[in-house]
Amino acid sequence: MQVESGELIIIMKKIIVLLVTCILSATAGAATEQEIVNQSASILRDFRRMPEKGIPARVLRRARGLAILSVVKVGFGVSGKGGQGVVVARTGRGWSGPTFVGTGGAGWGPQIGAQITDFVFVLNSNAAVRAFSRDGNVTLGVDASAAAGPVGRNAQASVTPTAAIYTYSRSKGLFAGASIEGAVIATQKTANTRYYGRPVRANDILTGRVAAPARARVLRAALGR
Repeated sequence: MQVESGELIIIMKKIIVLLVTCILSATAGAATEQEIVNQSASILRDFRRMPEKGIPARVLRRARGLAILSVVKVGFGVSGKGGQGVVVARTGRGWSGPTFVGTGGAGWGPQIGAQITDFVFVLNSNAAVRAFSRDGNVTLGVDASAAAGPVGRNAQASVTPTAAIYTYSRSKGLFAGASIEGAVIATQKTANTRYYGRPVRANDILTGRVAAPARARVLRAALGR
């Protein structure tokens, strides 16, 4: 039986998508919740150590919350990305415990390579925090306005932030070409249940109604005040 060239391309794309999905699933599933918390603390410390390109201290002091993720992207004609991280928020008793989030997406275009990108999303308003408190999906730029945040120790962030969310990123690896992707950030309810030992809602974690576990202290130490 002959296979038309168009059908062959479709079959190849399906195979590549499957391989990309398997790679990303294996990468995402390799980390325990505590490892994700520890990694998030490390990412935040790294961003603090970049005086010329890091997050200004005054931006962090004003933040109502933070979302910290590490995302893996791979592609060869088609691409896929997936990652995990945490969201924390300020409460009347300091920083909340972490609620776990994940992201993923796929696309295609003239692209090839692999890349790991660390993200810190500074949540500048209570509304931005609430967007991550719904035990659902959050789309940056749709559920809350997002813009690249000011950087460097001498950056003069405006008195009133220009966007509900400031975005910061740092990439490792090589990824060439452009792609069209639609990815969302979703609450990981199962991860929250495992970490807190019982079913808990993201809203209860981020408002401080659920106390942060003692093992989250590494992240809370990295957060500072």
